[in-house]
Amino acid sequence: MNHSGKAVGLNKVTTRRWSGETIGTGILLLAVIIALVVLQRMPLLPGLPATASRAAVLVCFTVCSWALGLFKEPVTTLLFFLLAMLFAVAPAQTLFGGFASPAWWLVFGGGITGIAVRTSGLAQRFSDLLLSMKAGTYGFYVSALVVTSVGLAFVMPSTTGRIMLLTPIALTLADRLGLGEGRRGRTGLVMAVAAASYMPPTSILPANIPNSVLLGAAEQLYGVKLHYGPYFLLHFPVLGALKSALLIWLVRRLYPDEINPGLERCDWAMKLTAREVALSAVLALSLLCYATDYWHGISPAWVSLAAGITCLLPQTRIVSLKEFTEQMHITPLVYVAGFLGLGAVITESGLGVGAANLLLRAVPLQPGHDIVNVLLILGIGALIGLLTTLPGLPAVLTPIAGQLSHASGLSLYTVLMLQVPVFSTVFLPFQSPPMMIAMQLGGVSLKDGIRLCAPLAVLTVLFLLPVDYFWWRFLGALAAVK
Repeated sequence: MNHSGKAVGLNKVTTRRWSGETIGTGILLLAVIIALVVLQRMPLLPGLPATASRAAVLVCFTVCSWALGLFKEPVTTLLFFLLAMLFAVAPAQTLFGGFASPAWWLVFGGGITGIAVRTSGLAQRFSDLLLSMKAGTYGFYVSALVVTSVGLAFVMPSTTGRIMLLTPIALTLADRLGLGEGRRGRTGLVMAVAAASYMPPTSILPANIPNSVLLGAAEQLYGVKLHYGPYFLLHFPVLGALKSALLIWLVRRLYPDEINPGLERCDWAMKLTAREVALSAVLALSLLCYATDYWHGISPAWVSLAAGITCLLPQTRIVSLKEFTEQMHITPLVYVAGFLGLGAVITESGLGVGAANLLLRAVPLQPGHDIVNVLLILGIGALIGLLTTLPGLPAVLTPIAGQLSHASGLSLYTVLMLQVPVFSTVFLPFQSPPMMIAMQLGGVSLKDGIRLCAPLAVLTVLFLLPVDYFWWRFLGALAAVK
């Protein structure tokens, strides 16, 4: 009787809590709708049209909902699409442009390849290779995944492509190590791949979207050509190598776990099956195309899609239609289209550039105060980065780099390079679409993602950026306009 009474009381408490949360999110959603109605003709931000004001409200709601988990991520994304269309925040071709973007098709093709890697046995073979080293510690496997993720960036320029390749391997390795669903170690392995595939490679040109955008925009707008060697020397020692070491330490501290001591180790060098041979050939050809895209000009998205289609062809016998139907999930694809649409709305509405100009007018940049100017420029970038996704940050900051250079007295090249520490620092996971893709594939919640990103960002600001500043001074990169 007592146990029954306790259960009833617990159910009542849970029901009241659930009702309170439901009512609270309902009130918030209603407030957002009312604000969008009021702002149909009334601008909220000075100097910006009413469309930008409505975009600001919708972007803040979407970002906060993603970050705080007010609604489930697919629900938030669909609400973003619905409200943007109902209140004419952006035209349909802009809002739903994510479904037509190369990034969406990169994820789609990579999803098929990921299924192939898991079901063919290649992921298990790679985990067998790691297990054969007989390291026996969780920290070793975290380190191995981080080093592999960063190393792959030198030959594979697509962050999402690297994530789509390595995440299934990380999940298979977690299963082999006895780190099942809900284990901290499983989350740690996925986050090691997610963070290491994006953050350190921002110091390698052109290993991801932000530095590729910066590369093109700097030359197009100012005639400044960025070269691989100087870029690598300036950024990789601190933002690449040191950040990788810090990432390994932090993953081990935040997601501690113990692996199964009685692991069964298989012979990873045993003869490949016909399915594995076919998939290996597809992956090798894809990797070659990724690494030489500067020569043939084919987008990594279409390489990814071609690889996925090849895996589905009945002649290759790599992925069956049943496996594709059962294992290809729509949730990550909807989410990808959502944050791509969010970035497009910010750009199309003028919200990003408007906010950047407001910050530029508000901050007291003065020639001759290099340290203060560097901190202020980094602060401007960080605030814009919280408003937009990091891949779109160079598109917002590069056009005003000339103004920042003139106001601060720093050289244009220095101002352009100051973007790299900004877009390599992720405070919240949704700032980096590839990281969110890895988390979606690995079943990692946004809360668990923030658990790594926020402390890593704080340690980057407090420790790595000061080291980076003195490294730049040593190289003579913090030059002022003479």
